[in-house]
Amino acid sequence: MIRRSSERVIDKPWHKFGAPGQLTVRNLIDAPEELFGKGRAFAHTTVHPGSGIGYHVHVGDGEIYYVLSGRGEYNDNNEITTTVEPGDVTFCPPGQGHSILCLGDEPLELITLILYE
Repeated sequence: MIRRSSERVIDKPWHKFGAPGQLTVRNLIDAPEELFGKGRAFAHTTVHPGSGIGYHVHVGDGEIYYVLSGRGEYNDNNEITTTVEPGDVTFCPPGQGHSILCLGDEPLELITLILYE
């Protein structure tokens, strides 16, 4: 199977989980069907300058961010806040929470994957 760029579903949510600004979420596959029922999202997400994904807790699933470009401020379960850069990977396991904000004038580009517990 090949999914062409023109075939992707693109969402542009504002104030995701109460964060400032807007995201662009390009769904790379049709989840959960194409994740064989093992997850609910596999996407290329752009966090625009001045924007973020607000703090939220994962129940029954976990989320991975792989940073492609840009810089972000990552909140890991309200315990650690750190800067993430290209090549960094974050993991939020079930029962924990996280958030991320774009730092600077360059968009923060992420690959996001949400898998069921």
